[in-house]
Amino acid sequence: MKVAISYPPLSETRHATLGQNRQFQWFHNPSFIYPMVPAWAATLLSEAGHEVIWNDCIAMCWSTERFWEYIRAVKPDLVAMETKTPVVKRHWEIVRRLKEELPDTVVALFGDHVTALPAETMEACPVDYVLTGGDYDFLLANLVRHLEEEEPLEPGVWCRQGGQVADTGRFEVGHDLDSLPEIDRELTRWDLYGEHLFIRKPNTYTMAGRDCWYARCTFCSWTTLYPRFRVRGEAKVLDEMEHLIERYGVREVFDDTGTFPVGGWLDRFCRGAIERGFPGQLDISCNARVGSMSPEQYRLMKEAGFRLLKFGLESGNQATLDRLRKGTTVEEIVDSCHLAKAAGLTVHLTTMVGYPWETEADARRTLDLARDLLARGDADMLQATIVVPYPGTPLFEEARETGWLLTEDWDRYDMSSTVLAGPIPADELGRLTQGLYRSFLSPRFIARTLVSIRSLDDLRFVGRAAKAVLGHLKDFALRRND
Repeated sequence: MKVAISYPPLSETRHATLGQNRQFQWFHNPSFIYPMVPAWAATLLSEAGHEVIWNDCIAMCWSTERFWEYIRAVKPDLVAMETKTPVVKRHWEIVRRLKEELPDTVVALFGDHVTALPAETMEACPVDYVLTGGDYDFLLANLVRHLEEEEPLEPGVWCRQGGQVADTGRFEVGHDLDSLPEIDRELTRWDLYGEHLFIRKPNTYTMAGRDCWYARCTFCSWTTLYPRFRVRGEAKVLDEMEHLIERYGVREVFDDTGTFPVGGWLDRFCRGAIERGFPGQLDISCNARVGSMSPEQYRLMKEAGFRLLKFGLESGNQATLDRLRKGTTVEEIVDSCHLAKAAGLTVHLTTMVGYPWETEADARRTLDLARDLLARGDADMLQATIVVPYPGTPLFEEARETGWLLTEDWDRYDMSSTVLAGPIPADELGRLTQGLYRSFLSPRFIARTLVSIRSLDDLRFVGRAAKAVLGHLKDFALRRND
């Protein structure tokens, strides 16, 4: 079977942050995260003998015309696409056109939006299958076997039977992650992907687990995909990294597990990395949770070759952290940043503004905390976003019940305008977010950054980071017609 895993073009002027993203935004200065789960799907299907087409038009910067010319020429038997709330309506239109121009082609959609609202998409467009849950690599392989060999569909699949919509029940997340092969990096064009946070080249991504072992934050859409945390064996992940070093010369990886495993798994992983000689060869970065590691573990991570930890700050207000069920305190945020920096690690913070219960004074406390951490050297980088209540999350249900939702027009859930009623006007939210990025422009931060440059890689990184900051200032102008 000829299977296309595709990310069709969605705009001629802006870049969609879609693949492997927990939040969506249009970028003017793009970087693309390697979509790990679809890449595993491509690998599983290729190893089963199918012709797999990796067609990430967003990362390849293809035009809409080029995509349609290509898809008409290759005539895939199956097109599978990841979707998300702000672009789902665009994907419905693409599905309609696919079914008109290639009526024999089967079309499947997957992602957090269709997991939350599968019936909506089945009704809105002539899609053949919706794969719910986050194990859509396993489900896509199952779907192909179903189409070719009539293997029963696994739980979590919506389909059409005899003109009626049917489903196979609630999805399951019991698949064995250690049964997955190493991703075919050439097939899935690993060279297309890389965020601004990388310093060394070549660089790429890994994914030790699915997805977050805490998994209670009310705003996170990926808890709908992965309600239960699973992790690959540390030896499997170490083998993969060793292979990336040996075969591709990779010098830096970012592990995109929602929250990197801790406890004994982390200790064994770090010791294994040291034994295999990763330090000096490979820089490792990951998403981490404040308050979850000891000073000794931070030092062990540094010894094992870890470079950067991405911490979720989210808010500088304890009442907001409690309402989001973060399970952390402002003091833990400050302490974790300090401990990680003391161990020699780089700290990257993620923040949000636009909570409907926060006043402008509350939002400015978040801004002040982030600025203070950057200014005194307990944080090095940050990314700022506007709160979006994605369908399927507790925050969305709370917003709907309390009347905070301004609209359920999914196109507007892209951070180009606020969709939550609150005391802070939309244009002020944009200025507050820009204010977070302007923290990088303080003389103290710039001076410390310049002093930290030790190599040509560092210099190039600073240049890319500066370009990214300027791009984000433009991203949060909150214009609807750009």
